[in-house]
Amino acid sequence: MLGFSFAKLLRAGRQSFALEVEYSLPEGAFLGVRGPSGSGKTTLVRCMAGLERPDAGYLRVGPETWYDSKRRIDVPPQLRNVGLVPQDYALFPNMTVLGNILYANSDREHALELLALTRLEGQARLFPRELSGGQRQRTSLARALARRPSILLLDEPLSALDEELREELGDELRRIQRATGVTAVMVSHSGSETSRLCDEVIELRRGRLDGSRSLLR
Repeated sequence: MLGFSFAKLLRAGRQSFALEVEYSLPEGAFLGVRGPSGSGKTTLVRCMAGLERPDAGYLRVGPETWYDSKRRIDVPPQLRNVGLVPQDYALFPNMTVLGNILYANSDREHALELLALTRLEGQARLFPRELSGGQRQRTSLARALARRPSILLLDEPLSALDEELREELGDELRRIQRATGVTAVMVSHSGSETSRLCDEVIELRRGRLDGSRSLLR
């Protein structure tokens, strides 16, 4: 179970608004977070990863509490078992595909399994500059999964791709999430994308939930 409640004051230009979100997600489910730019989507993911601190609230992942303002618990990012796929993929340019994965976890056997899972066996010795956009996305995903994370956080992972590739790699992303069984949270501007790929969807409007719905079947 992933459960979170975050309150944080956000600023957009000269204006400010509060991020106030509370939600819970079953283990192994895929949550889509959508909304317009500046609605607090990325801040929500960064609070989960520990890269930003909420003003108040909590974050519970299974039996563990990673953040609780009342109990003064704030597990640092490096100790949170999180797999993060940022929008720009953030690959190390001087490392091969395999090297990027092994950087997250030196277990070579597991790295080779992830190469197969993400269909990157043929690109293992290539550097990021030699990869297509889709291959870079899958490399970033494989690196995030190398840590065997409790939760997988994806910040607009498909936004840099053209429409045809977005659909193809969205399906790949869903296949891999189901194959690993990891609990995942994906930020996206696209309503159709989250509806198609995710089990549950929430929408943020200026930091607050604007309706939520379950797509679990």
